[in-house]
Amino acid sequence: MNAARISSRIARRLPVRQPFAYRPLHQHNFHAQTVLRSPTPAHFQRQERRPWPSGSNATHNVPTIRTISFYRVLPNLAVKLVRIPAMLGGAVVGGLAYLQYQATQAGNYAVDVLKKGGDWASQTAGGLFGGAKDIAEQTRTGWERTKDSMGIGDWWRQHFHNDGTASGLGEGSGGPGGEPPKQSRAAAAAVVGTGAALGYTQLEDDERSGEEAARDDQMMVLTKKMIEIRSMLQMIGKSDTLLLPSIVVIGFQSSGKSSVLEAIVGHEFLPKGSNMITRRPIELTLVNTPNATAEYGEFPALGLGKISDFSLIQKTLTDLNLAVPASECVSDSPIQLSIYSRNVPDLSLIDLPGYILINSEGQPPELSQKIDDLCEKYIQAPNVILAISDAPSDLANSAALRACMRVDPRGERTIGVVTKMDLVEPSRGASILRNRDYPLRLGYVGVVSRVPQQSGGIFSRSNNNFTDSVTNNETAYFSAHPSEFGKSSELAVGIRTLRKKLMRVLEQTMASSLQSTSDAVQQELEEATYEYKVQYNDRPLSAESYLAESLDAFKHSFKAFAESFGRQKVRELLKGELDQRVLDLLAQRYWNKPINDLEPSLPEPDPLSALPKDGLDSVYWHRKLDASTSSLTKLGIGRLATTVVANALQSEVDRLIAESTFASHPFAQQAITAASTGILNERFLGTSDQVENCIKPYKYEIEVNDSEWATGRQEITNVLTHELKACEAAVKNVENDLGGKRRLQDVVGYINRIRKGEVVLEGNGVGGAGGFSAALLAKGREALFLRDRATILRMRIAALKSTQCSNPASKYACPEIFLDVVANKLTSTAVLFLNVELLSEFYYNFPRELDRRLGRGLAKSEVERFAREDKKVRGHLDAIRRKELLEKVLEKMKTLNMLEERERGEGHREAAVGGGKGLGTGNGRKRSWTIV
Repeated sequence: MNAARISSRIARRLPVRQPFAYRPLHQHNFHAQTVLRSPTPAHFQRQERRPWPSGSNATHNVPTIRTISFYRVLPNLAVKLVRIPAMLGGAVVGGLAYLQYQATQAGNYAVDVLKKGGDWASQTAGGLFGGAKDIAEQTRTGWERTKDSMGIGDWWRQHFHNDGTASGLGEGSGGPGGEPPKQSRAAAAAVVGTGAALGYTQLEDDERSGEEAARDDQMMVLTKKMIEIRSMLQMIGKSDTLLLPSIVVIGFQSSGKSSVLEAIVGHEFLPKGSNMITRRPIELTLVNTPNATAEYGEFPALGLGKISDFSLIQKTLTDLNLAVPASECVSDSPIQLSIYSRNVPDLSLIDLPGYILINSEGQPPELSQKIDDLCEKYIQAPNVILAISDAPSDLANSAALRACMRVDPRGERTIGVVTKMDLVEPSRGASILRNRDYPLRLGYVGVVSRVPQQSGGIFSRSNNNFTDSVTNNETAYFSAHPSEFGKSSELAVGIRTLRKKLMRVLEQTMASSLQSTSDAVQQELEEATYEYKVQYNDRPLSAESYLAESLDAFKHSFKAFAESFGRQKVRELLKGELDQRVLDLLAQRYWNKPINDLEPSLPEPDPLSALPKDGLDSVYWHRKLDASTSSLTKLGIGRLATTVVANALQSEVDRLIAESTFASHPFAQQAITAASTGILNERFLGTSDQVENCIKPYKYEIEVNDSEWATGRQEITNVLTHELKACEAAVKNVENDLGGKRRLQDVVGYINRIRKGEVVLEGNGVGGAGGFSAALLAKGREALFLRDRATILRMRIAALKSTQCSNPASKYACPEIFLDVVANKLTSTAVLFLNVELLSEFYYNFPRELDRRLGRGLAKSEVERFAREDKKVRGHLDAIRRKELLEKVLEKMKTLNMLEERERGEGHREAAVGGGKGLGTGNGRKRSWTIV
């Protein structure tokens, strides 16, 4: 039931007209917290109001109701006081909106006139009228904030929209008595994604019909899926048969290539400079994200993550380009960049270095040819070519068009873009777009693609989206010349038109190569499957499973080591270390006879040979043993024992790493070493303190029984025997170094004569003596010392085996046995606490620390990096990944082929219904859209 019938039915039911019965000023609603109009039909809203008497207002009638109703009047009075500033604000907003409209019209006219007068006048006028628009915009924004903070109710929101105009004034209000809206809110929500991607903003009307918007939305979905397939094909390999088309952007330097791409993206992000900044191809993938509010870019090959600052993207691109050596200037290694935004269409673009005519200073002479070869490589079929030329230049001199004519002579996959349209006469610009000399099947698009430079201050342009600024500038220029660029001219102009054309051309080009690419993928999949079966026997493998298997094998090896490395092994290690310390004490206090010089030796007051006879009663030998024992017990056994065991554990862990699959994985080696080192360092101080506290009683008194003495006697005899063998081996090595036993005897005999005083030596043999060099004399002294030590060891071994050293009462005559017994007691005590404080904790925590560092604690990327460190595993993973990607790509292609078949069938049905006037794509395939 329409509004006219409702109005007429209400009118028939009403009594005779009563002028004051339905005055809107007397209708109040206090639940809305503001002044509200009565929801009275439009028929009553248009009734004339009775004029108030001169000098009166609405409040004069309040006391006439009842004198005691003063409290009822207060809310009404407050409402009316609120209405006064609201009405004034509405008048101001309406006036400013009108001022904005007039400023826009005057600005367009002024730009057209003042451009002929010079750049300075043009910039001044643009700044003036742009400032007026900015003032109106800021006023509107301030009013919106004020309106929200004051809590203005539904009446004001219904009658004053976001653009600051009253809904009840003018046409198209959508209210009672007006025209209904062209689209429902559901339809608007359905096309908002494509509207943003095609360049329609919230402040502009989307002129597309519902059918066109739905078609564009379907086109974006198809293009997005095809770009996803293209990205997957790029990950598979560099085969030319496995690549879907892209849009290749070529043109002269300073022809406006960067401005066109930045206008499409909506941000300034490309490198700029005066000395050829673009030196590498930039593979730019635009991904439309309709549900996201953030805009960001990613460099997939660099792993920098999401970059929302486009100035940082620009700096990164500049650094990557300038990394090309100056001697080369151009590289064919592409830079991959993906930009995600709700304001960009789904496109795959490749920006190439611009053509040059003359080499600059410092550039190689073959630079021009390198750029030509690089562009020639990328503009081959099936890629779409975006040939950029500027309007002031003659198209006959366009290097981009010349290159296109060589590889695409019929112009079937080339789109011409003419930039800087505002720098030529409108008639000339229109003739360029209608070009007959260089016809292109996909046509030409004229753009301005730049934002005019304006002065600062209050008249500077507002901080809008870059694409909006470019579009507004283009709209102001092209709309000022409707005869040349209007709809009747059928010329394609503007970035918005270019966006739409690129989307449709790329989609159709990709769709046309789907079948051939699908066949190539099928062939590659068969080869990958055969390779996977032959080389890897169809054995499944993933980075996670490989890490888990390697970690389990390592844990198994560690468990076997832990079972073998127990208390007995620790005792052997510590006892061996203390035996060396005992030998050091014996050598220092009993055995040492160093030959520091060749002076005659002095007789010893208490020779070691007198120890068996005088050791029991001599105070001298008693003090020697007590001092040696004190030195041994106060050696710092706790720190020494903990260090020995910790080093042994770390060495065993290193051995396990070298014998495991982790040997080829530096990352895992570092993680395992850090795990073991961390646990040992954490337990080191506590363990050493515990051991040191427990051996304190041995620092004051040590009791030895017969069994301990017998054990010590046997062990020290074995130690001294081993030391004797080491001395004899060292003498043999010196003999070999001197050239034989006879040579050694001659040197040693000469040194013995010097020490006996038979030969007087001057200068201590620094320059040689007796026909022997200083080096020979040093070797002779070393051999003589080792022989003396061997003689002492034989003597002490014989003493230890004698009857005198068979009981503990002879400890001063047999100090070696007593010191070995002390070392045994220290070792046994230390092992107890080392086993509890260090070994048990290490065996318990180490496997769990491995799980934390190499299991649950690793991100997916780290696991992948770990597995790919091994060459064989990397090849296996690549084969599986290639096979899986090919299967996924083939599945997606089959889905798209089915969708294409369905669209083709719908196209045939529409053609049949429409009398055979279906839309074609130019290659015999019926589609639901064509290139515009």
